[in-house]
Amino acid sequence: VQLVESGGGLVQPGGSLRLSCAASGLIFENYAMAWYRQAPEKQRELVATFAADGRRNYADSVKGRFTISRDNIKNTVSLQMDSLKPEDTAVYYCRALYRNVYWGQGTQVTVSS
Repeated sequence: VQLVESGGGLVQPGGSLRLSCAASGLIFENYAMAWYRQAPEKQRELVATFAADGRRNYADSVKGRFTISRDNIKNTVSLQMDSLKPEDTAVYYCRALYRNVYWGQGTQVTVSS
């Protein structure tokens, strides 16, 4: 199983980024997909989830600004991040969960002027 994130980078406060995670080696539609993030010297935290049944959930800190989506044909999950703030700076990880849990390698997002 492989999860490969892309789309991170440097953006100014108020800007937008779109992260993508391409999954392979699993039956994607069975998996609950999620995005986590980890800022320096902080614990990894859940950002957003997209369950296999279509339910979506968001951390309070990103509600109204971030949108998670998935494509069960292309085996991808994306995170559209708008109105970015400096406190959104972190490494963002893709996670797949069903009978096992798999993680991507992470992509850096830096929000700074």
